[in-house]
Amino acid sequence: MPHPATRVAIENSEQHAHYKIVERAITYLVANQREQPSLALVAKQVGLSESRLQRVFTDWAGVSPKQFLQFLTKEHAKQALTHAPVLEAALASGLSGSGRLHDLMVRCESITPGEYKKQGAGLTIEYGAHSSPFGFCFIAVTPRGVCKLAFYDQQREHALLVDELQADWPNATLVHSPTGTEYSFRQIFGNGQSRGDIKLLLKGTPFRLQVWEALLRIPSGQLLSYQQVADAIGKPNSVRAVASAIASNHIGYVIPCHRVIRNTGGLSEYRWGAYRKRSLIGWEQAQIVKRVD
Repeated sequence: MPHPATRVAIENSEQHAHYKIVERAITYLVANQREQPSLALVAKQVGLSESRLQRVFTDWAGVSPKQFLQFLTKEHAKQALTHAPVLEAALASGLSGSGRLHDLMVRCESITPGEYKKQGAGLTIEYGAHSSPFGFCFIAVTPRGVCKLAFYDQQREHALLVDELQADWPNATLVHSPTGTEYSFRQIFGNGQSRGDIKLLLKGTPFRLQVWEALLRIPSGQLLSYQQVADAIGKPNSVRAVASAIASNHIGYVIPCHRVIRNTGGLSEYRWGAYRKRSLIGWEQAQIVKRVD
């Protein structure tokens, strides 16, 4: 469990408080998108004045709630899929994408079969919790790179994530160290300027590693279907296996499984909450609009 002082600091974070407001607003917008609710209606639902909601939401997303809603509709998702470039070209553009994280060079270092068998023996993993633009963020790092990133909403979930980390690396030594994870956290959620390579330590079957590496090559703002990802790795008949590999991703946001949606344009479920997936997709679209403007 996090140190009491750390827990209080996270809970009192203004950034987290703003995300919870935005989360409620997005949930209402999505549920009522056909009616295109006014700012006044949304503000009433979240218990804020119109001006306060507009300010908080715009500070978070860079666009108004109304503009943000446009990024979350099925029509937008379908259009993104319909007009997606030839998949090889889309993935080839990879990390040159314009998203904050993808301005960085992300390098994966999967473990060897021998290391896999040792289940983390001799490995020290530092973990900590931080307040991100998308809620509480649990991050775990090793000398070789980030091995876990998960989002959560309630403090009681923190202990579950520690248990999950230990189950993933049963023989590793876990050390609670928010200061030790701070640098990696800032690399990922910083101001968008490159601060060196973000290294990832991935543990999985060769097939899962292949899928996750394909996800890393999806540019920010691009949405692909499960079928398109299966096509990209040369296994067009393995859509279900691809979906399973995506669902087993332990490094959220960095490995952008949120950019994969159904062929119909539906956003489907997300390991860290469907509402958070909508937030991530909409937020990335909003950043592109900001840069164009």
